[in-house]
Amino acid sequence: MSVKIYKPAKTAMSSGSANTKSWVLEFSPSAAREVDPLMGWTSSVDTQSQIKLKFSSKAAAIDYARSKGLEFVVLDPQKRRPNIRKKGYGENFATNRRTVWTH
Repeated sequence: MSVKIYKPAKTAMSSGSANTKSWVLEFSPSAAREVDPLMGWTSSVDTQSQIKLKFSSKAAAIDYARSKGLEFVVLDPQKRRPNIRKKGYGENFATNRRTVWTH
């Protein structure tokens, strides 16, 4: 059975970095999903694909995979440069403004 070890990226809907500090071990699907002919729901007999384990470090996730005899692939995160603008949104609320801020 193979697993994927990765560090999740931040969501596109937020600028924060919550849920991006831990490493995730995710099982690869071993069976294809099927569509129920009556209701149209997607189902699978593979329950391992529902499991996501979180670890505090990459080494801990790799050690767990090795201890269980799992084949694993490690996907290292791509580094992003910080996007800090000189006069960003926080500047709207500065207390040392020379002029009154209005729309």
